[in-house]
Amino acid sequence: MTALTEQVVDPVPPPPPDSRAPRRGVESALLLGAVLIAVLGHLYVGLSGTGRIPESATRYGAGLAAAAFLAHVAVRVCAPYADPLVLPIAVLLNGLGLVLIQRLDLTTPEHLTAGDQLRWSAFGVALFVCVLAGFRDHRLLQRYAYLSVAAALVLMLVPVFFPAVNGAHIWIRFAGLSFQPGEFAKILLAVFFAAYLAANRTALALTGRRLFWRLRLLPGRVLGPILAIWLLSVGVLVLERDLGTSLLFFGLFVIMLFTATGRVGWIAIGLLLAALGAYAVGTFEPHVNSRVEDWLNPFASIGRGEGPGQLAQSLFAFGAGGLLGAGLGHGQSFLIGFAAKSDFVLATAGEELGLVGVSAILLLYGLLVDRGFRAGLALRDPFGRLLATGLASIIALQVFVIAGGVTGLIPLTGMAMPFLAQGGSSVVTNWIIVALLVRLSDSAHRPRPADGEAAA
Repeated sequence: MTALTEQVVDPVPPPPPDSRAPRRGVESALLLGAVLIAVLGHLYVGLSGTGRIPESATRYGAGLAAAAFLAHVAVRVCAPYADPLVLPIAVLLNGLGLVLIQRLDLTTPEHLTAGDQLRWSAFGVALFVCVLAGFRDHRLLQRYAYLSVAAALVLMLVPVFFPAVNGAHIWIRFAGLSFQPGEFAKILLAVFFAAYLAANRTALALTGRRLFWRLRLLPGRVLGPILAIWLLSVGVLVLERDLGTSLLFFGLFVIMLFTATGRVGWIAIGLLLAALGAYAVGTFEPHVNSRVEDWLNPFASIGRGEGPGQLAQSLFAFGAGGLLGAGLGHGQSFLIGFAAKSDFVLATAGEELGLVGVSAILLLYGLLVDRGFRAGLALRDPFGRLLATGLASIIALQVFVIAGGVTGLIPLTGMAMPFLAQGGSSVVTNWIIVALLVRLSDSAHRPRPADGEAAA
């Protein structure tokens, strides 16, 4: 049986003693390297754009270094056994995002956003510290499963009552401030999914009447929440016209369901339901349909004499970047327009850093997701395993959906690349995800009394 069991005994052997020793020295060295790379990128952008060191170099370097130092101290104090790679990867990605936004600011002097992004990043690091200090045991979150899903539903529905921005109802704007509540809802849904599946994984894996092969028809009490999640994802897509959020929520649930039960059939069912929902809405909802048409014919606007659209400009940017790129500050990706700093920030990396630079960025994301999955495998409680898997999957799904959209692999969704793209809601949420992964990693590798007694 591949489903998780209720017993405390963990089929995955605990890590060897030397791998559980605190490695904060490794983390501090990697953090130093991450900050230096980001600061050098900041200096290079300034020199290439104006021919002199930017005046903000000291402020930028000091701010990023202070945020990294504060986060490192919090990990040393609150999570000394955490994976030493998670925090440096987050700092490096955040720093690279600030460099790319600063580079794009050179082409939009009337709309500078790098300073705001740095302040939001600092706020995200502050929340990172608060999460580590406030949740010394990740299992406390399991108590708030139904409160989490209720809050997530409210956060997802509220933007429907606010005006659409760029065709989608995903923003709340009030008193000059704006944020995307869906960014926070994904964490709350991951907590709820982990708690629900940890409590019902045996029923999901074994109960129900067999239809054919290994596919079982589940009883209503078990199947109901699954269908509700599917309808919710389609409902979000219809009401908010947000394909990315719908795919993220439903994909997250399917991945966690497969993790809890070990049954490949759930992946097949999930893909079928997602395809049916996406086809229906993509056919009948004008905003989503226009994105599908742009994806199928990205150069059609050029033939009509209207000039290249956003996706066409993105493809041109990747093509112009080649293997090594044009160099920071020497690309033309700003021609993409208003979304160059958000949805299409990866196109700037592709043009100015080339295939090598984009590959390095994607490898960083892959390594971050890998460390999240490793933490889940090392945890002994089902809730922690599923939560770690869900949080890592959120990052993986976002990267796939966004990178696939800007490269023409799938239709555009309007989501933000984690840490790289401009957006306060996104960067703050991602720092909370990193904090939870650090907490889960610390719980997974912390020595247990039984281990110490056995060693003695």
